[in-house]
Amino acid sequence: MRIRAYNGWFGTNVICLEAEVGTTFDQVPFGGAEFAENPEPRCPCILLLDTSGSMKGEPIAQLNDGLVAFKDELAADALAQKRVELALITFGPVQVHSDFQTADQFQPPRLDTTGDTPMGAAIHQALALLEQRKQAYKSNGISYYRPWIFLITDGAPTDAWKEAAKKVHAGEEAKALSFFAVGVEGAHFDTLEQIAVRKPLKLKELRFRDLFIWLSNSLSAVSRSKLDDQVQLQNPTTPEGWASI
Repeated sequence: MRIRAYNGWFGTNVICLEAEVGTTFDQVPFGGAEFAENPEPRCPCILLLDTSGSMKGEPIAQLNDGLVAFKDELAADALAQKRVELALITFGPVQVHSDFQTADQFQPPRLDTTGDTPMGAAIHQALALLEQRKQAYKSNGISYYRPWIFLITDGAPTDAWKEAAKKVHAGEEAKALSFFAVGVEGAHFDTLEQIAVRKPLKLKELRFRDLFIWLSNSLSAVSRSKLDDQVQLQNPTTPEGWASI
């Protein structure tokens, strides 16, 4: 079985349970120690972060501070620490800083800036990493919520990105993932709108801390969901929120 959460930026998350051949608990024994010790359903999220040269200075400093706040917020939720799994990929160039691990194991790195903006390659990397993790869940009988990919950028892709966009749209259509895009000042929103199904949001000023607190609260809410629960996510585009449309 797997649990999938259908969600948008805000509104209702409808949780449904789907049967998959060969993944019910009585068919597949626990193979990995991490899953034997923690058989909780997983709520996977990939942070896909732009660390190109244009993020130098205050933007990258605020992004780093936001990641620390993200860790601290998740640490306050005992269930989310067991269920939320995080991976972190940066681009400029593409680098997997951390593969999937539960929130209690996640340690935010101190990110630096360099290079251009290979967003297309970064999305391909994220999708490949996600597929590998889903296969691990299935092989070990672990149920999971619909995965999130959370992209933050302040520019435009400097590589080919249209094939990556097709894969994102296909994944959304198949309800295999939820892709979110946030643009910092300078981001190319016309391109982001072609990559993401949901409308990209613009970060107000450099409110990365507020963004990551919202993301932590949202993932925690989803991870606490039960079958047929409806989870209302906070609207980040209110006058007091961290984003604008």
